[in-house]
Amino acid sequence: MRFVVPVAVLVALPALRACTQNVTTDNASADGPIAVTSTDSGCEVAADSAPAGPLTFQVTNSGSKVTEFYLYSADGEQIVGEVENIGPGLQGKLIVTVEQGSYLTACRPGMSGQGLRADFTVTKATDAAAAPSRDQALVRRAQDDYRAWVQRQADVLVARTARFVAAYRSGDDARARALYPVARTPWERIETVAESFGDLDPQTDAREADLAEGQSWTGWHRIEKDLWPARAHRYTPLTPAQRKVYGADLLAHVTEVRDRIGGLTFTTDQIANGSSGLMEEVATSKVTGEEEYWSHTDLWDFAANVEGARVAFDDVRPILERRDPGLATTLAARFDELERLLARHHDGGGYVVYTELTRTHVKRLADAVNALAEPLSHLTAAVLP
Repeated sequence: MRFVVPVAVLVALPALRACTQNVTTDNASADGPIAVTSTDSGCEVAADSAPAGPLTFQVTNSGSKVTEFYLYSADGEQIVGEVENIGPGLQGKLIVTVEQGSYLTACRPGMSGQGLRADFTVTKATDAAAAPSRDQALVRRAQDDYRAWVQRQADVLVARTARFVAAYRSGDDARARALYPVARTPWERIETVAESFGDLDPQTDAREADLAEGQSWTGWHRIEKDLWPARAHRYTPLTPAQRKVYGADLLAHVTEVRDRIGGLTFTTDQIANGSSGLMEEVATSKVTGEEEYWSHTDLWDFAANVEGARVAFDDVRPILERRDPGLATTLAARFDELERLLARHHDGGGYVVYTELTRTHVKRLADAVNALAEPLSHLTAAVLP
């Protein structure tokens, strides 16, 4: 049995064709956020250009469907920044530092399809935007530390996935089941980074319920269903030959994720948005038990998301303590409380299955996530110059 508990949506932090095109007007104001209005069939962005540097999009959902807003690279493959799960009548804010170049904006009403996209140009930075931060040494350390940590997690991800795939392909299901949540842990720790590769993420981590019409199902959760088929209706197990194909495909995709991560650098706002984004993952699918539908290993994912969010916060914490010490103290305390609650559900080296949680357990975890959500939504703005 799964329990659905209302959870607050965090503010930030890839067969359908858009019904209408995005509508834009020229030139962003350097004095405030760029307004974005998302409807069920349109996406109005108040500017189609802005100077390089910190940039804020204020997104209002005027439609009847939950929406998302993205800033993509020019080819539409790399997610530069995103704000998700904006309910009808609500607002979300995306704060991101961008370099000069070409980009795409996109609203995704209904959170499906490629979204309503439009070109967006980032021009040469103004003198003010280009000015170095007085905390530049702290900024560089945060960026270097986070990049090194993400790369280590990506290396661990490939090594663990290789062991998991070997057990699965050999037919050692007991070992594969034991290794499944262990192998996924580094993926969940850096999930917002992995998700930024819009072409790879659906092939690696798509759930069956999220598949678009005609989309082939590969990755973690396709294998999960094969290892825990009890909840499936009239399920036909994969053959040994199919197992080899799906296993090799998963390993190839996580290896490509690792290789792409090797070429990334991270700005301060990306690190802070990563912390918020990971907690949004907890709020929308982990605390509700929706992620691991077949194995019920959601608490492993939950804990890994929290670990990743905590690392990102700790990396920018020295900057935050200089600029907003009160927020730094609040966030540290809220992370501590959530981690204490999770520790109560330890089982050996991991966690109990989600179905062992009572409604009271889930509500307490959801309340702790909500208590962290609101102050965490202010982190990115607080650490920017």
